[in-house]
Amino acid sequence: MTERPSGGALTEEEPPVFDAELVEYGAGEPAPYVVTQHTVLAPGRLPPRSDERPAWTTADFYVTAEDAEELGAEDIAENTRVNRDSTVRAFQAWCAAQEPPRLARPCTTATYTAYGLHLIRRGKAGEFKPDTVKAYMSRISSWQPVDLRPDTTRVKGKLRTWRKAWAEAGGEVERSAALTIEYSLALIAACDESTNIGKRDAFLVALGYANLHREMELADLLVRRLRIHPTGIHVGTASSKTDQQGKGSSRFIEDRPDLRLVDRARAWLAVLEELEAGGPDQPVFRSLTAGGNPRTYPEGRKRGNRMRPGSLNERIQHLAGKAGLPYIDDRKVTAHSLRAGANTDMAAAGVPLAERNRAGRWAAGSHTADTVYDRPHGLAASDPLAKVPVRLVTQAPGTR
Repeated sequence: MTERPSGGALTEEEPPVFDAELVEYGAGEPAPYVVTQHTVLAPGRLPPRSDERPAWTTADFYVTAEDAEELGAEDIAENTRVNRDSTVRAFQAWCAAQEPPRLARPCTTATYTAYGLHLIRRGKAGEFKPDTVKAYMSRISSWQPVDLRPDTTRVKGKLRTWRKAWAEAGGEVERSAALTIEYSLALIAACDESTNIGKRDAFLVALGYANLHREMELADLLVRRLRIHPTGIHVGTASSKTDQQGKGSSRFIEDRPDLRLVDRARAWLAVLEELEAGGPDQPVFRSLTAGGNPRTYPEGRKRGNRMRPGSLNERIQHLAGKAGLPYIDDRKVTAHSLRAGANTDMAAAGVPLAERNRAGRWAAGSHTADTVYDRPHGLAASDPLAKVPVRLVTQAPGTR
């Protein structure tokens, strides 16, 4: 392989060009050059030879049986896995239904792109929103083998174009209502705190609001991570959406006369002790029968005694219905409404973003608390124009 003369000095716009021909490589001959799309050559340099590559042996590619077993276990959060599996099943069904059928994993860029366009067309017909299709396609891409993932460029471009047209046509991202303090207290008032179910639900709402909990965080909270003090409670969160490494975080929450966190925590933990379900490694929130006893689950259930996050969401929606608040400002109440409500109240009270990020376990420097979770209700919203003094004049200053 020789460098082709360019007839002049090379420039940044004119990289070295090599003439080459395929030759049979035999014993005693120089090792062939290895060139891939990742090869980067400085002027005057030749590509690396094959015999200059790492001298790997078969031993460098094997792991032990113990390693293989651990690698075969899921390493993503359960709710993420459930969402991914549902999306993947739909993609696999679509691939199998094509004529001829397409391979779902690893899929080609053409298959990935065709499915993305298929979902976008369904979205334009009213079945999906742009962000929903974006999430679906991201899950499918992540599910593919790392070294064989398809090119997602065209699908992302079509999604951006559709989202812009969708927004200009009046499309709006649906977000749950914010259960600000007055609404959260209304849900608590709908609980019969003389019963086991009522004690659990009242503490569920109070804690979900006070610690800006996500559903999964509440569902996975263990008794050992909840410590009660005379003036408040200390809550440890093992992992969260923005803490994928599982470093954990903790926070002391001062008690308030309206939420009465200490009283409600003690009342519910006393119920767990009475039901012999209050061990340190037991979940704080348990699913109960109509009679107030712990619900039993099949042997080997993956979540053990922990409630599904969806069950907690259903419980919040049930309480919202009892309180006459299934919707607030035409927005549906969900478990996430507690998180949005507390952040909205703190923002209105002037709590700095950095403090709200720590309280809600958002990433440091994130603006999500302001751009997504600040959801004031109608007339309660602060209008910055209201700070401008009212001037009652009939003509502009300086005119007659």
